[in-house]
Amino acid sequence: MFVIFLFNAIRFSTTFMFGCTGETITEKGGNLNLGIPGIMCVGAVGGCIGESIYLKSLSDISRINPFLAVLIPILFAMLFSGALGMLYCFLTVTLRCNQNVTGLAITTFGVGFTNFFITLVDKTNFNVASKSFTKFFPIQDASNWFVKLFLSYGVMVYLAVIIAIIAAIILNKTRLGLNLKAVGENPATADAAGISVTAYKYGATGIGSAIAGLGGLFYIMDYLNGSWEYSIDAMGWLAIALVIFSIWRPNWGILGSILFGALYIAPSYLNVSFSQKELLKMIPYIVTIFVLIVSSIRNKKENQPPASLGLSYFREER
Repeated sequence: MFVIFLFNAIRFSTTFMFGCTGETITEKGGNLNLGIPGIMCVGAVGGCIGESIYLKSLSDISRINPFLAVLIPILFAMLFSGALGMLYCFLTVTLRCNQNVTGLAITTFGVGFTNFFITLVDKTNFNVASKSFTKFFPIQDASNWFVKLFLSYGVMVYLAVIIAIIAAIILNKTRLGLNLKAVGENPATADAAGISVTAYKYGATGIGSAIAGLGGLFYIMDYLNGSWEYSIDAMGWLAIALVIFSIWRPNWGILGSILFGALYIAPSYLNVSFSQKELLKMIPYIVTIFVLIVSSIRNKKENQPPASLGLSYFREER
């Protein structure tokens, strides 16, 4: 039973992992994007549109190509969510709108956009296409705990882990990452040093949003096996909370995502009432608040958010 619980927790955590990694990259550049829930929704509907287009191009569903059935939705999800991230950047960086208000507006727009357009998507045969997402290694021995816990997931689970590790390496070990963190800490100093603040903010937000959008696609096509559920925005808020919990470190976000996933699905394995289950689902948020308080008390530089997070940069005031 514990192996099954841990397997489901790891699988469910992938939604958070994509969102957390994408938002961490965005925030390292100084942009506080509260539009992540809406962006994840748009990523999901974008991926579904891509999947629908591919499936309609087949004369026979039995001829489905697993590689294309996964690749095309991923590209569409990244395109749609990345575009919404660039819209956020245009409003906050170019037009210097308030980041908090803009992020909330993006979330509202993303949820409304998704609720409307998903009704126009032909979801026929999505259950067939989802099989391309849910299995990566051709190993069927579910009785072996090692196989169950490490070799029984879909391609997007491994992709989420790889992206998080690569993001951590880039942020901490490369000049690109150091420049991005400089922009997030003190854009005026970075600008004076010849770093293009606007380019880095646009790049980090666009790439981060594209990665976050994959979380919505995973939730629909892998975790829900091709069915649709309007709770993706709730996953997005947890992903933002997870950024704080992991103290802005993508590699820590992997373990944090698994913990959040375990806490979120734990009520389903407990013999408690519905109201008690909903109360237990609040635990990830409570844990996040606790971590935020502890990190603030300790006041260690490496555990704090970027100094310019949420603030618009006015070059004229440099």
